[in-house]
Amino acid sequence: MGLIDTTLSVLAPPHRAGRPFIAGTAAVAFAGLFLHPAVVWLGLAGLLFCLYFFRDPERVPSPIPGAVLAPADGRIVLVGDAVPPAELGLGPAPRPRIAIFLSVLNVHVNRAPVAAVATKIAYHAGQFLNASVDKASELNERNCILLTLPSGQTMAVVQIAGLIARRILCDLREGDSIAAGDRFGIIRFGSRTDLYLPVGTKIVVSVGQTAVGGETVMAVLEP
Repeated sequence: MGLIDTTLSVLAPPHRAGRPFIAGTAAVAFAGLFLHPAVVWLGLAGLLFCLYFFRDPERVPSPIPGAVLAPADGRIVLVGDAVPPAELGLGPAPRPRIAIFLSVLNVHVNRAPVAAVATKIAYHAGQFLNASVDKASELNERNCILLTLPSGQTMAVVQIAGLIARRILCDLREGDSIAAGDRFGIIRFGSRTDLYLPVGTKIVVSVGQTAVGGETVMAVLEP
């Protein structure tokens, strides 16, 4: 990402989920004018953090046929086969999985990896372990979205709460159609997003790479 793109990302308008936090920290800063200068600085620091954390930049999806886009910004921490969450009803057979860890410095808006229909959405209450560890996919609070492509293939996106994340937001409802790269939710304050792919999908990323949600090509579907 170039300097101009980075600047535009930092200065991007905030996601609507951040409005209560932005308003709250601004109110603290204003109240500090009548209380103490330290309160003003505390409120301003919180305001700047919230504006940065909830930034929601525009993204340009890849035109490559069959491309599966990153559902989130962050560092790829796991690539390999894994059994999808049971609540998705995909059975016990392992599927290719890519896990993206989002730190508090990443954009936290989730985006659709492909054009599809959300055929099932299932929320699972759980713990708040460090989202970068493998067991987070099994033990942490999560929201699972089953996507059915026009070809009939299925894949899943799983929003996973992290160590300090306490709120998963998903705007999709079962039966909704979504285009590749479209926003569908956000996870507040550190999290992980797992992507379960159809068997035989060619993965083109590796552990340690940085993904850009809605733009980075994670895999290519077989025709």
